[in-house]
Amino acid sequence: MKNLLGGKGANLAEMTRAGLPVPPGFTITTEACSAFFAANETLTDETLNQVRDAVRQLESQTGKRLGDPGNPLLVSVRSGAVFSMPGMMDTILNLGLNDETVEGLSQLTGNPRFAYDCYRRFIQMFGDVVLGVDHYRFEHIIQQRKEEIGVKQDTEMGAEDWKWVIGHFQALIREKTKAEFPQDPEEQLKRAIIAVFQSWNNQRAKIYRKIHKIPDNLGTAVNVQLMVFGNMGEDSGTGVAFTRNPSTGDKEIYGEFLINAQGEDVVAGVRTPRPISELREQMPAIYEQFASISNQLEQHYKDMQDIEFTVERGKLYILQTRAGKRTAGAAVKIAVNMVEEGIITRDEALMRVDPDQLSQMLHRRLDPHAKLNVIAKGLPASPGAATGHIVFNADDAEKLANEGARVILVRPETTPEDIHGILAAQGVLTSRGGMTSHAAVVARGMGKACICGCEQLKIDLRKKEMSVGDLILKEGDMIAIDGSTGQVIQGEVPLIDPELSPEFKQLLSWADEVRTLQVRANADNPEDSNKARELGAEGIGLCRTEHMFMEASRIPIVQQMILAETREERAEALAKLLPMQKEDFVGIFKAMAGLPVTIRLLDPPLHEFLPNMEALLVELTRMQMDEKTDRTELIQKEALLRKVRALHEFNPMLGHRGCRLGLTYPEIYEMQVEAIFLAALECIEEGIRVEPEIMIPLVGHVNELKQMRELVDRVAQEIERRTGKTVSYTVGTMIEVPRAALTAREIAEEADFFSFGTNDLTQTTFGYSRDDAEGKFLHAYVEHKILPDNPFITLDPNGVGQLIRLGVEQGRMTKPGLKTGICGEHGGEKRSIQFCHEAGLNYVSCSPFRVPLARLAAAQAVIRGRQEQK
Repeated sequence: MKNLLGGKGANLAEMTRAGLPVPPGFTITTEACSAFFAANETLTDETLNQVRDAVRQLESQTGKRLGDPGNPLLVSVRSGAVFSMPGMMDTILNLGLNDETVEGLSQLTGNPRFAYDCYRRFIQMFGDVVLGVDHYRFEHIIQQRKEEIGVKQDTEMGAEDWKWVIGHFQALIREKTKAEFPQDPEEQLKRAIIAVFQSWNNQRAKIYRKIHKIPDNLGTAVNVQLMVFGNMGEDSGTGVAFTRNPSTGDKEIYGEFLINAQGEDVVAGVRTPRPISELREQMPAIYEQFASISNQLEQHYKDMQDIEFTVERGKLYILQTRAGKRTAGAAVKIAVNMVEEGIITRDEALMRVDPDQLSQMLHRRLDPHAKLNVIAKGLPASPGAATGHIVFNADDAEKLANEGARVILVRPETTPEDIHGILAAQGVLTSRGGMTSHAAVVARGMGKACICGCEQLKIDLRKKEMSVGDLILKEGDMIAIDGSTGQVIQGEVPLIDPELSPEFKQLLSWADEVRTLQVRANADNPEDSNKARELGAEGIGLCRTEHMFMEASRIPIVQQMILAETREERAEALAKLLPMQKEDFVGIFKAMAGLPVTIRLLDPPLHEFLPNMEALLVELTRMQMDEKTDRTELIQKEALLRKVRALHEFNPMLGHRGCRLGLTYPEIYEMQVEAIFLAALECIEEGIRVEPEIMIPLVGHVNELKQMRELVDRVAQEIERRTGKTVSYTVGTMIEVPRAALTAREIAEEADFFSFGTNDLTQTTFGYSRDDAEGKFLHAYVEHKILPDNPFITLDPNGVGQLIRLGVEQGRMTKPGLKTGICGEHGGEKRSIQFCHEAGLNYVSCSPFRVPLARLAAAQAVIRGRQEQK
């Protein structure tokens, strides 16, 4: 009943039914949350009546009563969304305390320090979450008292100190809200429930949902649960633990605990907790009971669990369990190991790993040969390495990252409000908190390097500097962090690419057995081709030949070709480019070792290879005003400007490019085709099988492809006449304008294959210029739900997708065996790959580093189809 009770509520109900030691309580459902927002953020009478009935039932069950000074019922009020959103919404603990019940709790427990510690925590959380008084103002009062009495830890403060703090907390609330702190527990509960519902729409929760594609209309449940106390002395404590290591996936209980503390102390980073292995020494019976429950929960849920627990006076309570957030490497290892342990099937393992996570496994790491100036060491909270400029707040991190800088976010501890900064940064470094703190959990989920609890660091947010001993580093200074070892390094450190684990390869081999879509790579040089093969690509789906023209050494020859006034002059320049192009193709063919290579002939307009017109005008004006300017040089520059003006287009994307260029200047395409065939022959002579697929770009009419195919065939015949040898090849086209998809039946007469160029097809279908749209309005369109997704990231199934389906169906009416694929950036995006599978394409092509993602996503598409048929 997760959709109704939320993940936390459903798990609490299930654990209760299984007889585990769960504190009693009740769940206010997601339906009540929807009713709350429908009623203009007002709790309905029906909801309030049901809450009162549930409280009475809880009172009956526990023998305690809300607001009773003699035996007060104290509860926690926690959010619980359908999908886990750690730290994004609000929690209030110790609700039910007031000036009277705190005295009762003190007498009941015989522990005044404990009672007043609980009360100050409640006022602090309620004040922040419900009354809107900033958290740091309360912390400032606590710090003030610590300094007055000369202590460093909260645990060193006694009952009288907490009474002093409570008095100042209440005065602060009176000053900021112009009202007294509410003493009526029923009013406290009502306002807490409202605040937790409202936190569904706070900024950090919205950002988290956007990042993780969680729908905005689900709402959150609210869990009201009897408080159990980890801060009742040395026989009490609290902790968070995972049933397996969330960083590595190793089968071991991994977590942290604090003696004499409440739960938020562990995750908030206020105190640096102890490894859970030490709990075995301090409370051996509790540890053995916890280990047994951990195993029981993992077997029941068939997944690694993240468990919150509290020990109250020697009795263990389980407060929550949920599927644990984990790194990509851990996700893969856990999935594969659970298959080997007989807990889940291979299909379940394949569905257990999010394809987007696989790119995290290609984490970079510090160059082992680099000389490191290690200045500090913290807890290795999220693996991978990062290097960048120090920034001390999330807003600066986001601003500088948007300007192209690499940054490391450095904070005493992060809070959920910092999520946009974590997203923007290369990595995160905190001086407080443990490996289950907010920074660690969020960074691991995003695949960011993170170090927590680096207590050697002294951070001064006001001065924007940090120090380690005598060393002072200021904002903007370069550091590197290694999230796998916890090392903080001064200066910039070179990073290197990772090696893939045996479990990674095992999971992908299972994916390859299941999937029906082929996965190719977009690669324009031998280096990318080799990387693609290493990561499992089954060929090249797009080799952009224009990238070969853009090398610095070739640009002058390309410009000579463009500036040529006659065909003979152009042929002279092309003759210089021919051997260069040939060598490029030889390298790619060798890297692919007999796998298909789809080579797209020159696509962009010629002016892209010439200097910018405005920059030329400025330079020419300067030369004309300078009496020392060489006359010959001036004439050449004027000629260049005339050519740039002649080639200038108002809308280059729809202008003189692609096959239109090949039809106007056939000698360019002839040179490229000749280079392909000569490269193929050279490889064949060395015993390397070659399968070139020549792709004509931007075809919108069958006659364009017909003429271009004749050109390719003519060059092939000429090569055969000269060498006496033949090359097997195919000729196809890129479907990237709507007319090509609409007339695919005719175009297929001249095509051996279709490759859908979904980047341009999206531009021409929507009528969007990608650069302008993404920079000016597309973000707002997605933000305001005009579009469900950015169509340049996730394929638009209802518009662009329908053209692809039509193109495939129409093309195969003419040629039943017509090979079809996509080579736009959508080829490496999981939902777009699902669409490609359903549309019956033969392959997807994506950047080399996204090949593993595509292999897994293609397998998941098959498994989903099987599940839907059941």
